[in-house]
Amino acid sequence: MLTIHGSATGSFCDRLHRRNFLRIGALATAGLTLADLLRLEAQAASPTRTKSIINIYLPGGPTHMDTFDLKPEAPVEFRGQFTPIATNVPGMEICELMPKLAKLGDKLAIVRSIKDFSNEHSSRQSDSGWSERDLRMFGGRPGMGAVVSKLLGPASGKPLASVALSQFTSPGYLGASFKDYQPDGAGRESLRLRTGLNEDRLSDRKALLASLDTMRRESDQSGSMKAMDSFTQRAVDVVTSGTVADALDIEKEDKQTREMYGLNDSRMGNASRNFVLARRLVESGVRVVSLSWGGWDTHGDNFGAMRRQLPQLDTGLSALITDLEQRGLLQDTMIMLSGEFGRTPRVNMGAGRDHWPAAGFAVLAGGGLRTGQVIGSTNRLGERPQDRPVSLQQVFATVYKNMGIPVESAQLFDPAGRPQYLLENREVIGELI
Repeated sequence: MLTIHGSATGSFCDRLHRRNFLRIGALATAGLTLADLLRLEAQAASPTRTKSIINIYLPGGPTHMDTFDLKPEAPVEFRGQFTPIATNVPGMEICELMPKLAKLGDKLAIVRSIKDFSNEHSSRQSDSGWSERDLRMFGGRPGMGAVVSKLLGPASGKPLASVALSQFTSPGYLGASFKDYQPDGAGRESLRLRTGLNEDRLSDRKALLASLDTMRRESDQSGSMKAMDSFTQRAVDVVTSGTVADALDIEKEDKQTREMYGLNDSRMGNASRNFVLARRLVESGVRVVSLSWGGWDTHGDNFGAMRRQLPQLDTGLSALITDLEQRGLLQDTMIMLSGEFGRTPRVNMGAGRDHWPAAGFAVLAGGGLRTGQVIGSTNRLGERPQDRPVSLQQVFATVYKNMGIPVESAQLFDPAGRPQYLLENREVIGELI
């Protein structure tokens, strides 16, 4: 049995804790094995060229006014303490605290006019494009990893379609069999054979299990038992091949790569660790890698928080983009950076910014998208979209479309048997595709 327990990842102003739990093996509620998970994921596997996405969630709601949509001409109580700097794309400016990303402006597509965030401290929006309230009675809308696992399955010859490096994703109404694999704690240990159990002994145990199923096999006319054998073998291969375990071992990175990500910088700590793991997992064939980064609930001391976090985000994200490009992976790997909502254009009395769902941003890179551009704008005070308003769901529609999913027509079935489109707004952002 492989059991993965998630721990609390902190709380925001609503005092809600982010917890998660996953068991792959004899699931207490569904009796699902890892082989079942792999079999279900592979039902709709696509033979086409694999595209991957690294979905980066900024929990707590990042301020748009101090990151990617600065307003230097606004009154001081709106514009805050930072000035914009030019990128290598004419007319594209970002915060002065992100000079490394500024050199990669041609690799970025910044959407500044997202209009319809929900005012909720929930990762569901960044995971699925939906509010956490939608279809809550059935477990909510499925996240990106679960959708891709269901509709595309794992890449050819690969055991897993989606991995969550942070505990914020959800399979929603698709259920536990499509939950992202989470390699925390016991989960990572379970990728290796126990001491004293070698591959020969593991084969003996498989043979014993097969002998217990002899009568069922003899009476099986549908071939389902034979099919189950193949998925059981794949489940064993996850452990015995060592592919996933190797991808999670960042100690194998060379000195130059470690320095680029800031892994040896005491000021960075483990801040860039998941960026490195995301690249390694994509390199190993995982379609969807999800991670959360930082804490952006800045009702007070907003500018201090930005000074602490933005340079680290700048280092990690710029290293990820550069690393993917150098390895020839960026063309087939999208990166999406988003949060829960924007923050108030007017600075409050505590030098903070409060919730502001009326305007926000998303940043995309790679994946063959048309980058080196800014899409949309907010008004002069950053209060609301002014040009080219964009729905958050359009960002997801663009990602799904780019991965080869027919987002206009693709449907899933909820537990009541009703067909559900992946998104309500299925219009892609034409400037990106």
